[in-house]
Amino acid sequence: MPFLVFQTFGVWEALVVLAIVVVLFGANRIGDIGGAMGRAIREFRREMKEPESEGKTEEATKTTEDKG
Repeated sequence: MPFLVFQTFGVWEALVVLAIVVVLFGANRIGDIGGAMGRAIREFRREMKEPESEGKTEEATKTTEDKG
């Protein structure tokens, strides 16, 4: 029953929501938000692929600092 609302959500409703968002935030701000989200997703994916290499780099840096 709670999902009944989403079954009636169509193209016109989506356009109205999009228009409201553009009016509230402005077109430039929406572009900035999209770019920031894209960068965050790319960084998250990169960190998920290489979680161990960062830990090894930090250990090597600590070792080098201790010697110096």
